[in-house]
Order: sequence, then structure tokens, then C-alpha cells
Amino acid sequence: MTTPQTPIGSGFGKASTADAVMAGIDLAGSTAIVTGGYSGLGRETVRVLLAAGARVIVPARDVGRARAALADLAAAEVWPMDLLDPAAIDAFAARFLAEGTKLHILVNSAGIMALPDLTLDARGHELQFATNHLGHFQLTLRLWPALRAAGGARVVAVSSLGHRFSPVVFEDIDFRHRPYVPFAAYGQSKTANALFAVALDRRGAADGVRAFAVHPGGIVETNLGKHLDPARLRDIGAIDAQGQPVIDPERGLKTPAMGAATQVWCATSPALAGKGGVYCEDCDISVPLPPHAGDIVIGDTMAVGGVYPHAVDPTAAERLWTLSETLTGVRLPA
Repeated sequence: MTTPQTPIGSGFGKASTADAVMAGIDLAGSTAIVTGGYSGLGRETVRVLLAAGARVIVPARDVGRARAALADLAAAEVWPMDLLDPAAIDAFAARFLAEGTKLHILVNSAGIMALPDLTLDARGHELQFATNHLGHFQLTLRLWPALRAAGGARVVAVSSLGHRFSPVVFEDIDFRHRPYVPFAAYGQSKTANALFAVALDRRGAADGVRAFAVHPGGIVETNLGKHLDPARLRDIGAIDAQGQPVIDPERGLKTPAMGAATQVWCATSPALAGKGGVYCEDCDISVPLPPHAGDIVIGDTMAVGGVYPHAVDPTAAERLWTLSETLTGVRLPA
């Protein structure tokens, strides 16, 4: 029996770039929203979507900073929004829906990683889970009418190989009864991103809204790893003795152009027509891995592709959906 987690032979690979993936794709008349679109992989995604003719909107907590970072991409629209502020998310979505514009692509690319200390948001939720998952959950559901109206939309949840560090620990999402471990919290949030794509795709497929989760690769040239010890990055071969990024796609170490390729591929590729609810990497659907018992060490498995069962489990995806509705108070429009 074929699993949805079956590679399709896309013709692209570990070293493919976002430009290569977008070659020949015309997005004229399409509208995209890219969170985290003014830095790292999000910015590269914005660049190639604009080059293909799409209108691209970038939500940003600091509008001035975002506009400065996108100065050479003048067509990108920067709108105010903070993923940790439910009212700001609602205001952003209300502004967009008021235009009556169809939303063809939503790339949930913003994220934070491995905060050294346990930090809670205003509602009392662990900050990585709140930012990486709950904020994007609320945003996506608020934008649902525009996604449905597109008659064929894609939602891309930027997950990570980091999902291997932890499943969603439903009994203690916020580390109130267990020791806080930075990468366990990050892993939980990245598993949540992947499970969100599974549950969202189940709800959206009939209306042409398909969802995908993505592992972009290991990209040092972003702000995501600002809390990581450079000595650890050297130990795993991610940076050299001079502190410069090591680029080795076969080991999963990529440039931003390579890292953005899979999320752009998921957002636009005709090869994914009729598919969704899958976890992807290296511009293809990932292979399923057997369950892992024991701790994962950073760097040990970067070159090994695949997704763990806990990140694509439909039962866990439905449990997460129900929990996310409860924690945000947001549900899909009837």
C-alpha cells in the first residue's frame, strides 16, 4: 500500500536553488503572503515569488526594519503584524479579507529556535510553540476565506529536521512539569508545524487548499541560530575555523537559495497537483522513517533524510488541531 510519504522523483535535489525550482513558472495574478519574509529563507522566497510575477505581502512586527531589509525588493508589501499578538493577527487578516483578494500562497516561514531559557508569551505558552505554531495556526484560519476563494491554494508550513528532537508532548506543552530543554521545545514546535499541515490538508483538500510541511536544510546564514554556541557549530561541521558557513548539500548544509527551494517547490510546483498533507525536503516528498528510541544528537543525522511517524500521524494531528482551537479560541469559518 502506497503511503502519502512517497517521493515522486521531482527532478530536483539537495543542491537545487529556489531560482531553479521556479524556472518557467508564471505567478502573474497570484497573491502570496510570506511570514518571516524579510530575512533568511523567507526573504529568498519573497524574491523568487516576486520575480515570477506574484504580488507578495510580508507581515512584520517591525515594519521599518522589514522595509529596510527589502529595500531592493520594492514590490514587496510590508504590513504590520506580530505572531505573538492575537489582536495584531486578526487585524492583519481583516485588512487582507477586506480587499476581497484571493490568497493563492501562504508560506508560514517565520520562526525562532532553541531559546536558552524557558520563556512564556502573554497567554502563558512556551514561546517557540506560541510563535512557530500557534501564531501561524491563527493566521491561517483567519485567512481561510481568501484561501478557499482561490480555487487552488497552497499553505506551506516551514518545519524542520528538528521535529526529530521531540513529538508534541500534549500533557505538558509549556514545560510546567518537566525540565525545559531548548531543543526539545524547538522540536515540539517543528513537529507541530508538520502535524498542522496534515490536519489542514484534510480540511482543505475538497476546496482545493493543500498544505505541505517542509524541512529546508541546515542554513547557517540566517538569524535562526543566534542562540547556538559557535563552538558547537564548528564541532558538527556547520562552520569552519574562521566562523564561515560550510556549504555541503549532501550533508544537509545549504545556502539560503538552496534552503528556500523546497518551500518554493511546495508552494508552486505542478508536480504536487492533487497532493498534500505531506512532509517534504530536498524538493521532494520525504521518505518515512521508523520510530526512533533515544536521544537525537545535533549534527548526527543531518545528512539522513526522512520524517518520523510522530510528525505525520493523523491522530496526533487531530489532537493538535483541537488543542490549538482551544488555546487560540479560533476555528475555521463555518
